[in-house]
Amino acid sequence: MIKFTYHLNQDNIELQASNWCGLERVFINGKVVSRKFNFGLQSMHDVLLNNGKKCRFQLVVDPQTELVSCRVYKQNQLVTILKQGKKQLQKSQFLIETSFVIICVGMLSLYWLG
Repeated sequence: MIKFTYHLNQDNIELQASNWCGLERVFINGKVVSRKFNFGLQSMHDVLLNNGKKCRFQLVVDPQTELVSCRVYKQNQLVTILKQGKKQLQKSQFLIETSFVIICVGMLSLYWLG
């Protein structure tokens, strides 16, 4: 899971993207305001902030550098670019894989004991 968080005016914004199932979600102040599945190298989410202004989140993956960036636009003007590199992706994949192995071993143990 890749997470980008940003504070814009009075709103706490978080974009989550699963590197396993392709689900992307945008949260504003903890509430889901956009959700979609994406398996490509780029996607966009257009949402309204609590003050009624338009905001766009553009998620871009560079296949050469494996850098993931989230561009935040407010009223069609670029506000910031948030980036995550290969280390963050590998860390999240390692945590997911480790959790999966632990769950499988636990289920097999219960099966053999039962």
